Formats: sequence, C-alpha cells, structure tokens
Amino acid sequence: MNKGSLLDNVLIPIAREGWPFIAIFGLASLILYFLYAPLGWIGLVLTLWCVYFFRNPDRVTPEREGLIVSPADGIVQMIAEVSPPEELDMGSEPVVRVSVFMNVFDCHVNRIPSDGRIGKLVYVPGQFLNASLDKASEENERQMVRIDLDSGAFIGAVQIAGLIARRIVCYLEEDQTVLAGERFGLIRFGSRVDIYLPHGAVSHAVIGQKCVSGETILADLKSDEAARSGEVR
Repeated sequence: MNKGSLLDNVLIPIAREGWPFIAIFGLASLILYFLYAPLGWIGLVLTLWCVYFFRNPDRVTPEREGLIVSPADGIVQMIAEVSPPEELDMGSEPVVRVSVFMNVFDCHVNRIPSDGRIGKLVYVPGQFLNASLDKASEENERQMVRIDLDSGAFIGAVQIAGLIARRIVCYLEEDQTVLAGERFGLIRFGSRVDIYLPHGAVSHAVIGQKCVSGETILADLKSDEAARSGEVR
C-alpha cells in the first residue's frame, strides 16, 4: 500500500453539513476546559465523536444491472411485506420493505440504491418517535424518494427521523438521473431508512445483518433466488 492510499484511509472526508456542529462542539470544549479542565476533556471526546458521526467515506458499489444496494449503514431491523406509501404513487399492492436502523455511531450519509431517475420527492412533517418502532414509518418526520427504473419498476427510499434526529437532508431533485451508490442526503443523530423493493422482488438481506451503504446488496432483480434466512454465529 502506498503512502497516499494509507493517508486516504486515515483522513476520511467529512460531510459539509457536519462542520458547523464540529465547530460548535470544539468551541464549547475549549470554553469548558478554561472553566474546569475535566469538562474540557469530556467536550473533546464529544467533539471527536461528532467528527466521527459526520464522516463521509467513499464506497465501492457493485455496478451490475438489477442489483439494489443498501441506502444506509446500519442493522436490518425489519423485513415486511407492506403497501408502499400512498404519497409515492407506487400502487397499493404489497411489496417487500427493508428497514435499516442507524445508531449514533453509524455513518449517516445515505446513498442511492439503484440506477434510475427521481420520479417523485415528498417531504412529510411528523413526530420524532424512536426510529426502531414500526409505526415510525407512518408517524415520524420523513423524506420520501421514488426512483423510477428503466424497466418501468419503482423503488421507494424513505429517510425517517428518529428520537433525537431533528434534521433530514436530501440533495435530490425530481427528474434527476442518479446512479447506485451516489450520495443523496443524510439524517442527523440516529434514524432509519426504509427501502421498498419493486413488485415481485425478494430481500437478499436478513434481519440483524449489518449493512454498508452503497455496498451491501439488498436484492437482485435478475435473480430467482428465494428470500434468504440468517443465523447468528
């Protein structure tokens, strides 16, 4: 490994939305240090956590047609067959929904799950319940995204604010062409992303699995493999 690549692995980019928070944490830590040194050291730890939270690393996304990758880092918490959100105009027929929960130590930069075009964007204000609850899909503040595939199928991705997440950021615009693995937004401080697979698609993820955004394959539209099961080992 050459020196440049080693440095790149250590100096991970920071999401631009994180710099104001990092600055506030750093300034508060400095003030606390002059008031009472132990508090300053606690503030330093929190500042380092803030830097870690807003990390924005590159990811290697598989490019084959038909693959759907995870839009978020985190744990697959739920896999259920449900009707897609009415707001996204994906029809009322039930599809598989995969819910990826992000804790405060996961990377919170979200990524496009598949190549396509942004067919619809819908922001819904709401509550800030614990994002691990099933009802968070319908009651929490959320940003809905519909991705139209060349095949005519739809994928839904919904950013859901959590108990302490108070800001959803989405960079997308309707009719925008997107590629799998591209960054499209983030949610601050603990949250969840739901992905609604196209009709007939099955999940290749399993509950409890750790996902890496832009890399972990959630489904393969060109495969006839049955839904997978998993076991803790």
